Amino acid sequence: MARVVFMGTPRFAVESLSQIISSGNNVVAVVTLPDKPAGRGLKFTESAVKMFAVNNNIPVLQPENLNSEFFISELQSLKPDIIAVVAFRKLPKAVYTTAFLAAFNVHSSLLPQYRGAAPINHAIINGEKRTGITTFLLDDKIDTGNILLQEALDIEDEDTFGVLHDKMMILGAKLAVKTIDILVSGNYSPLNQNSLAIDGELLHPAPKITVDDCLIDWNRDVVSIHNLVRGLSPIPSAFSFIDMPNGEKLRVKIFKTTYTITNVENLTCGTMVTDGKKYLGFVADNGIVYIKEIQPAGKKRMDIGAFLRGVKLV
Repeated sequence: MARVVFMGTPRFAVESLSQIISSGNNVVAVVTLPDKPAGRGLKFTESAVKMFAVNNNIPVLQPENLNSEFFISELQSLKPDIIAVVAFRKLPKAVYTTAFLAAFNVHSSLLPQYRGAAPINHAIINGEKRTGITTFLLDDKIDTGNILLQEALDIEDEDTFGVLHDKMMILGAKLAVKTIDILVSGNYSPLNQNSLAIDGELLHPAPKITVDDCLIDWNRDVVSIHNLVRGLSPIPSAFSFIDMPNGEKLRVKIFKTTYTITNVENLTCGTMVTDGKKYLGFVADNGIVYIKEIQPAGKKRMDIGAFLRGVKLV
């Protein structure tokens, strides 16, 4: 049994924290982001990891500054054998070296591919068929440390970000527990990421998703657009604008699509195709993308039939 300090923030990290506790390890503290205002009322909200820790009587640390002497002193006083990091921030060396045995991170890709903040999104957007979880030792860069464990996972054709997120959340928790076990046993051989890079292979980055990334470009091919929608569904969600009969542009979030590859040489990309009742599509570079689930600004998410019953497009 190891003394573990767990660092994480979102729901993705909660499963790992829960499994580490269930495995019999002693989680002596949780480190998460400070509470921050959210929503229309700007009420202070707690992270998913903090709420879980409080409900399980685990001490919570929420430093504003990870480099502060006070925070580092607190960590040292906890005497952690292991620091486990899942969906948190880049740690200063003074923080991760407080672990007696090791500090490791759970990352949602098969490193060295998809280093960065949004590996699940980018893997789907790029049309990958395979991804996985990597645990690695922390170093002074982002997602570059020596690998401890990896396990692959297939990406199904219709997996969305939300679906794949939950699959990887469970797999990540399993590997987090296994990683603690091997670190305690000392029976492991860290693998340099450079040894896994294939000569000539392009390494895909996975930077944070921005608003610009979410705007659909109808000039692209139908598969790329379909994968973009999948990779951003349900959050942060792809979006576009619909030209209304009154001349206004209605902003809509798009959660689910299908497509047909067909000759559209005589049509302009972005042209709306609809019967006004059952289907709504847009012309793309090599076919038509049909919207199946949509959310107009200020409304709830709905299927395309419900949307078309509420608006007049033709």
